[in-house]
Amino acid sequence: MIDLSTTYLGLTLKNPLVCSSSPLCEKIEHLQEMEAAGASAVVLHSLFEKQITIDSLDLHHFLDYGTESYAESISYFPDMRDYNLGPEGYLEHIRAAKKALTIPVIGSLNGVTMGGWTRYAHLIADAGADALELNLYHLPTSAKQTAVSIEKDFAELVVSIKALIKIPLAVKLSPFFTSPAAFAKRLEEAGADAVVLFNRFYQPDFDLEALEIKPSLQLSTPHELLLRLHWVAILFGQVNLDLAVTGGVHSALDVLKVMMAGGRVAMMTSVLLKYGIAHLGAVREDLLEWMREHDYDSIRQMQGSMSFNAVANPAAYERGNYMRVLRSYTAGK
Repeated sequence: MIDLSTTYLGLTLKNPLVCSSSPLCEKIEHLQEMEAAGASAVVLHSLFEKQITIDSLDLHHFLDYGTESYAESISYFPDMRDYNLGPEGYLEHIRAAKKALTIPVIGSLNGVTMGGWTRYAHLIADAGADALELNLYHLPTSAKQTAVSIEKDFAELVVSIKALIKIPLAVKLSPFFTSPAAFAKRLEEAGADAVVLFNRFYQPDFDLEALEIKPSLQLSTPHELLLRLHWVAILFGQVNLDLAVTGGVHSALDVLKVMMAGGRVAMMTSVLLKYGIAHLGAVREDLLEWMREHDYDSIRQMQGSMSFNAVANPAAYERGNYMRVLRSYTAGK
């Protein structure tokens, strides 16, 4: 019998298929569908400190507005039954998910201030999350903010959060650090248990008629997986961190590539938004079929088999491959 089990963040998972953080995770019924379709764990949608701050300011405005007018000014107040100030709604969602599911539930947090990061991390852990993923989606726009200071701040953040929580901690990174391998090592030394590669960089578009900046969101494609495979393969064996891939995982073949690069889990969202949550079941069946055809007994047997340290030609991951790729292209084909 083929063994699909893997380990991630100290958790034993029945397979490497994990549903990544997305709006799909906002509803308990969707989470239950994910488990039924074969997901081994779920990462909840992110709790954004910045959104909490904005909501708090909006509520303050509503409560002040009209209070010096007539008695009917009470109608200005928002319905508090539907208004979740702070993280209470998110924490209740964690508790509800833990009751509804048998698979691990991983919280996700995107903070702004050190106090916000640590406070909400502690609350998420207390709410019963099995692990926490720090969503380090940060876009520096000041020429005065250096790479050195950014990495130092993130490392200190991990140290502070690990001192407060007892659950495992993953750090979700962008691909734009100057030296991802060195930074991953620094996060390991700070106490991180895993890194998730990579955040997708959402870039705004220009509306030339309205002369406005407008949001632009495209679902991931399998082509995006290549960057992630590259860095997982390089990191495997250099750091004692669990490695996870998110972005570009659409099929069983994508999952297999992640495993062979050295990943512990392959996370997916875009393909579920495109084809439905039930697509997870098809990926699992295709995974088993491929492993049967190629005489693999377990997922663990293949993990890291095509990493930087394992392949016969590690230069394929280095600069030499750049020239080879350029020369491989023939115009007109």
